[in-house]
Amino acid sequence: MNYKKIAVIGLGYIGLPTACMFATNGIRVLGVDVNVSVINTLNNGGIHLEEYGLQQKFTDAFQSGMLKVSVNLEDADAYIIAVPTPFYDDKKADMQYVASAAESILPHLRKGNLVVLESTSPPQTTSVFVKSILEKSGLKAGEDFLLAYSPERVLPGQILRELVENARVIGGINQESAEAGRDLYRTFVKGEIILTDSTTAEMVKLMENTYRDVNIAIANEFSRLTDRFNIDIQEAIRIANLHPRVKILNPGPGVGGHCISVDPWFLVEAAPDLAKLIRTAREVNDSQPYFVLASLKNHFGELKGKRICVLGLTFKPDVDDVRESPAVEIVKMLLNEGAIVSAYEPHKSGVIENIQTSPTLEDALQAVELIVVLVAHTVFKSLSPGVIKAQTKSSIGIFDTVHIIGENWDEEGFSVYRLGNGK
Repeated sequence: MNYKKIAVIGLGYIGLPTACMFATNGIRVLGVDVNVSVINTLNNGGIHLEEYGLQQKFTDAFQSGMLKVSVNLEDADAYIIAVPTPFYDDKKADMQYVASAAESILPHLRKGNLVVLESTSPPQTTSVFVKSILEKSGLKAGEDFLLAYSPERVLPGQILRELVENARVIGGINQESAEAGRDLYRTFVKGEIILTDSTTAEMVKLMENTYRDVNIAIANEFSRLTDRFNIDIQEAIRIANLHPRVKILNPGPGVGGHCISVDPWFLVEAAPDLAKLIRTAREVNDSQPYFVLASLKNHFGELKGKRICVLGLTFKPDVDDVRESPAVEIVKMLLNEGAIVSAYEPHKSGVIENIQTSPTLEDALQAVELIVVLVAHTVFKSLSPGVIKAQTKSSIGIFDTVHIIGENWDEEGFSVYRLGNGK
């Protein structure tokens, strides 16, 4: 199929990079977002999120005229839905953004159009939920217009490269829809493109993130057990991983982000009678911040009135994304305990989730009694005990939840506890 103009609905961490990739590879793109502030930022030449290489890619696309952005949708040959799919407090999928995006397409949907859902969704969202909305146009999915699902499978910080190089799954409600999706994404995708049905494609995405969640859960549970049995989790993992068929991950303060911490719940919602292991893994990872708090209190005593410096608030290293971040959750717990918290997040400044951050590390360290490392940012890995000692006291306590503080810190007189180290 020949695509001269496409519309990308939702200009977040996936939608904006995707729009830029199409626009810099010869297809005119209209990027649409309901957030007026986002559209204003983009129209002024900036971007509203941090991602390696994205500013330059956006500048190239925008200045060439191949990418335009607006709050209003227009007619196009294909429509890509890349909006959030969060969940409610009861862990049920919130599909209102997908529904709104699909409904916005209705006045513009024409025979021969292609609609692709990229948002991570419960099984059968494309073939039932989205299809039913789009068919309100009077057109028949799979006959008058084509409908497919193609999940993003990229790593924050590497999105632009992985959009091009990673294998791309295209799931159509019929074969013609899948092939139309392949023709569209072949515009810039150099990795293998696998065609399947839409529900299988949805399931693949959920399985990938659920697999990772379950493996992280067992690592986190191991950290609780090593703490209980007075052994070092890092030593135990290192030895266990010498087995050729064992690869235990590193534990941490929890699981965050808009994928791994969310997607498994879609399977639990869809089949609660079957997804028992998946539910348990989610409960383990969701409760890991509580284990961190309990460990803090056990090793460093009463937290009320204690001046604590927290290093890192994002859900993973070297990104600016705080969605579902366990680090944020832990800071809120510390504040509820009455601690006086100063937080430093090198990749995002200002007020984050109602937490006021310090502009510099030096500011965050002033007069603190305890440092809590919650994110393994590269900049934190290069910290030296000498630098910290010059700004604090050598006897200060350090609680390392991500295992980046070396043994030399103990030798410099710091009181260091590492998550899961019962020794």
